[in-house]
Amino acid sequence: MAIFDDEPRKKPQPHEIGQDLALLSVGELKERIDILRAEITRIEAELHAKGSTKSAAEALFRRG
Repeated sequence: MAIFDDEPRKKPQPHEIGQDLALLSVGELKERIDILRAEITRIEAELHAKGSTKSAAEALFRRG
């Protein structure tokens, strides 16, 4: 907690890899699963985009 109002407050991290889960409620665990699934979807989309870019570049250089 900030001592003075003008000090920035640290946001709690929604999930930390390796964190002790024993103290979390069922609702908190489900919330973390949803957060992690959304992050996996975002990462997979980026991976797919990078793969498409790489394939396009390889096709361009093969033509020449």
